[in-house]
Amino acid sequence: MTELVRLFGSLGINFSAIGPEVALLGAACVILLLDCFYKRNGGGHLLSIGLVGLGVAAWLALRVDPNLPITAYYDTVGADGFSRLIKVILCGITAVTFLMTAGYALRREVESAEYYALMLLATLGMMLMASGTDLIMIFLGLEISSISQYILAGFRHESPRSTEASLKYFILGAFATGFLLYGIALVYGATGTTNLMSLKIYTANVEKAPLLLMAGCALLLVGFGFKLSSVPFHMWTPDVYDGAPTPVTAFMAAASKVAGFAALTRILFVGFTGVQSGWGQILWVIAALTMTLGNIAALVQTRVKRMLAYSAIAHAGYLLVALVAGTEMGGIGIIYYLVAYALTNLGAFAIVSLLRNEDDEGLKLSNFAGLGFRRPWLGLLMALFMFSLAGIPPTAGFLGKFYIFSGAVEAGYIGLAVLGVINSVISVYYYLRVVVWLYMSPNIAGEDPLIGAAWPLRLTLALTAIGIIMFGVWPGPLVDLARRAILPLLS
Repeated sequence: MTELVRLFGSLGINFSAIGPEVALLGAACVILLLDCFYKRNGGGHLLSIGLVGLGVAAWLALRVDPNLPITAYYDTVGADGFSRLIKVILCGITAVTFLMTAGYALRREVESAEYYALMLLATLGMMLMASGTDLIMIFLGLEISSISQYILAGFRHESPRSTEASLKYFILGAFATGFLLYGIALVYGATGTTNLMSLKIYTANVEKAPLLLMAGCALLLVGFGFKLSSVPFHMWTPDVYDGAPTPVTAFMAAASKVAGFAALTRILFVGFTGVQSGWGQILWVIAALTMTLGNIAALVQTRVKRMLAYSAIAHAGYLLVALVAGTEMGGIGIIYYLVAYALTNLGAFAIVSLLRNEDDEGLKLSNFAGLGFRRPWLGLLMALFMFSLAGIPPTAGFLGKFYIFSGAVEAGYIGLAVLGVINSVISVYYYLRVVVWLYMSPNIAGEDPLIGAAWPLRLTLALTAIGIIMFGVWPGPLVDLARRAILPLLS
């Protein structure tokens, strides 16, 4: 056994660095194998195994000492405070998505072993994105995550809307992959390395960044721009969000944002910190366009999921503001806002999954008419989620925006911060429009469009609502965790 450990060490293998990923892979394999021999209506065993796998993965992530970061596999994967926190957040998002799926899947007939396995594999890829210390490893994690989500988006294969969403996501994702890979090639051609620490040393000591390096950096931003739904790479978002099964949409809106911004934060704050003036100017323009277009387009939407899709684009713009700042406060804002945004979106989509209409998924704002009186608790929760997205105190969404805009002002980007505040004011209109439908519009159809909520979905709503209020009035613990996670990247 000692010889085996020594052999692994000589090969750069350290399983403690990828313990959470191994746990998720094991859970996915167990689900697929068990489903071959043991099938039961309801799929409760699949949900249980998935939740256990996520729990083990989160426990293994928490076992990493943030004060003693390690790297493995020839410095392509790292385990530090930043990756530790992001992995726990991803496990939480996926667990809540599983709970949301439990009730939804029985009605829509999408529950199967492959569904849960693909969710776990997508989370595995996102974890590799967050912990990758080499551009190649980050790319591999991105592809594992993306391929799983392409399939999940079209999982309701009998629905033309779902099939269209999957096909559009795949085609545009393939183009984005090409840009990302070509960007990595240009970076390697300019520097001779794809390791982030080596890139940090190179950019810190070069007097003027080569044009080839900046071109590679620009192409990396294009690739990640697609993943993060930033303008002008956002075209896929409304159609995919609208057509995919609602739990999958919630998962993409929350987990993909967390993983994408985690990877981009590590790349820019570590690998390209020496050329921040170059990529900072590009991101300034992208952030401004993303906030503005996302909010303006959301104003005219009548379908709920499309409105939330354009809302997701706008929120990507807010997060890019924190990246532009590139300061400690900006980094704290990124992590805090990602948690607040994930909780809010998971809760909002959980309520959307309870509503029905003729075409099942194309929900309109009118489907919320009078819901606040027929189902007071659901109406109150939906209003809470809209207030958090709008950034109204005392919700977590308000403090998230406060930290982001404070970081921008601290870094001297006052104009960008002001533009962000103006966009936040614009967004209040379409978020409060949902509240108006909840409490100030009669139910024209005269029937209750709500489907009974199973206990897992009720638990989802309770957890997300408690999280939004708790982090809104007691931000200290999360801010401290975010600070300890982001500081090593800035040193």
